[in-house]
Amino acid sequence: MHCIVLLVIAFTVACTPSAEVAERGRSEEGPNPELSAIDSLMWRQPDSALAVLQQFAASPQADSLDELNGHYCQLLVSELLYKNDYGQSNRPALQQAVAYFDSLILTLKDTPTLKRLIAGTDPLSLTRNDNIHFLTARAHYINGVGYYERDSVVDACKEYLKALEVMESHFEEKELVGNKAIFMALTCTRLTDLYADDFLQEQALDFGKLSLKYYQKYDAQPSHIAWVLNELGFIYDIMGQLDSSDYYYSCAVDILPDTITPTYRDITTRQALLSYKKDHQPEKSLALLYRLAQLAESNHELLARYLVIGDIYYYEGHYDSAWVYLKQVYDNTSAPDSKMLATERLQEISIKNGDTLKAREYALARSQYVTAKDEDGKLHSTLTGLCQQYEQIKQETQHRLKVQKATRRWGIVLGIVLALAVVVSVFLTLSRKRNQRLKTEKEDVGRLLETERHAHKMQQSSLSNRLKRSNEELRELKDQIRQQADSMNTKQEAQALSFNDEPICRLIMERVNEGQFKSKMDYTSYKDYALGKDDLVAMREAANRHFNQFTIRLAKAYPALTQGDLDYCCLYLLGLSDADVSALMQRAYNTVNERNSKLRRVLGSENAISFTLQAIANESVSI
Repeated sequence: MHCIVLLVIAFTVACTPSAEVAERGRSEEGPNPELSAIDSLMWRQPDSALAVLQQFAASPQADSLDELNGHYCQLLVSELLYKNDYGQSNRPALQQAVAYFDSLILTLKDTPTLKRLIAGTDPLSLTRNDNIHFLTARAHYINGVGYYERDSVVDACKEYLKALEVMESHFEEKELVGNKAIFMALTCTRLTDLYADDFLQEQALDFGKLSLKYYQKYDAQPSHIAWVLNELGFIYDIMGQLDSSDYYYSCAVDILPDTITPTYRDITTRQALLSYKKDHQPEKSLALLYRLAQLAESNHELLARYLVIGDIYYYEGHYDSAWVYLKQVYDNTSAPDSKMLATERLQEISIKNGDTLKAREYALARSQYVTAKDEDGKLHSTLTGLCQQYEQIKQETQHRLKVQKATRRWGIVLGIVLALAVVVSVFLTLSRKRNQRLKTEKEDVGRLLETERHAHKMQQSSLSNRLKRSNEELRELKDQIRQQADSMNTKQEAQALSFNDEPICRLIMERVNEGQFKSKMDYTSYKDYALGKDDLVAMREAANRHFNQFTIRLAKAYPALTQGDLDYCCLYLLGLSDADVSALMQRAYNTVNERNSKLRRVLGSENAISFTLQAIANESVSI
């Protein structure tokens, strides 16, 4: 500790601005780069930052710090002493830094608007202003820590609330990230602890939930979040809202990475007492508390478990067992709240047991807590008033920021409207000139079009005559082409020496050869090979042409045959199978097979239908 005191003295001397430097007034350059680097390191490795700051204090640069950086240095000293678990030994210098940063805040205007930037405000000043506000809030926070270490709860509360006020009045919620989110979480956690210790539940709940919001903005340690959740659960427990208490206790347990820490055992202890309050099953809660007592790592932790065990025994009416645990708490604890509860329980047990002497002894011990409770009542009133004042300032700040935003928004809207008005005015002027020019050009074009229209009319008349002559020539050419086509068709028909050489017959055989139709296949799968009505008509004409009016003779000889039967006869005349006919006619194989049987029955032949029809076509059998 002696070394730390010497270190603080060295820091204080080194970080105090010299008279020559102080005469130059406030810094225009902003925070010193070396101090800013130490500041950045502090948020990640406070022990290393303290060592670097010690080296900086011994350097020549520390002797030439201006006023801003001198107070900045003192702020860092206080923060690093606290973060490395040392007492705050530079309070006078820190309080001077607090006053200095407050004076800077008064000289700074609100965040520059677009108008101020246009007017020439240095954009870098925005960052400097943000730094000043953040440093001011940190100075009030660490000053509050110093007050709290000296048991000045009211002053500590004022400083914590002032830190929040500075942050919330300058930064928007979306800007409270990174180190600012860490700072807000720590400040709200401090206020949660402060108000919870004084049993101001509503305020503690508000600040606890606010701290959780900021913990979620960065990668906070699970133990920090669990502590806040545990406090919220305890506050709800005190308020009698057991379901809410159970919820926060469970969340606190779930977020902890292991079950061997004192924090986990503290939460589990409160869960055991809550379980007893809800279920009234003392055996289950007491068994858990006994195990937790065996795991206690300190006498303070063991007495905390004993206090809960004794309380359960008291509620169950087992006064002898309650006495054993509560008496140990009364004799050994240094925690005022635990001592007061143990004293109260022991007095009530003494009264129930008829031990007047013991009851009087514990009543006398309780009297000092009653006096302290009266003082706590005044403290509660003061702390409640501070919180109400903070809330009022916060609402006023939010309203002011809302008005400023609305003003800026309307200013932007007005600027946009004015700009649009200028644009519209310019557009109308240009449009008027353009319309005048277009009108002149339109008149010129009209005259030109009229001249061209007359020339075009004369040309069109000439072209019309030429077109008539061309159409007549084209019509004659088409007639010649048609005659040549008819002649070629006649020649092609004459060239078909046999029935199988007919185009329709060749088409059908090509499809049969390509499709390789199977009787077991669904005929619809061959729909691309189906014959149309025109194909069947062409087939009949070819058969009639080659076989002396084959279908006509067949119809006269066998009146039972339908037109559809005649189409099937033409196909069988080509020697097709039932599978081929099924695919080409798009009929089920069984249907075609039945048609085959019908034709043989009508024709009175037991031979294959193809053979019978070919014989009829060649007049080998009489009809």
